[in-house]
Amino acid sequence: MTTDDLLASYNYDAFVPEKFGPWMRFHESPPLWERAPDFPLWHLDGSETRLSAIFAQNQYTVVEFGSFT
Repeated sequence: MTTDDLLASYNYDAFVPEKFGPWMRFHESPPLWERAPDFPLWHLDGSETRLSAIFAQNQYTVVEFGSFT
């Protein structure tokens, strides 16, 4: 799949299960209460941090991926 194909399938034109279903891969997520794998994150100013650094600073952390459009 090319980048253009990937973007076209992600930016679907209707919110129906046939279009968003393939992106819902909850079975690949860590089980509840299991620590998520560490990975880099970026602040809005462009500075880099890591998920583990955010975990260390906060009792609870919610990471949201995707869009609400």
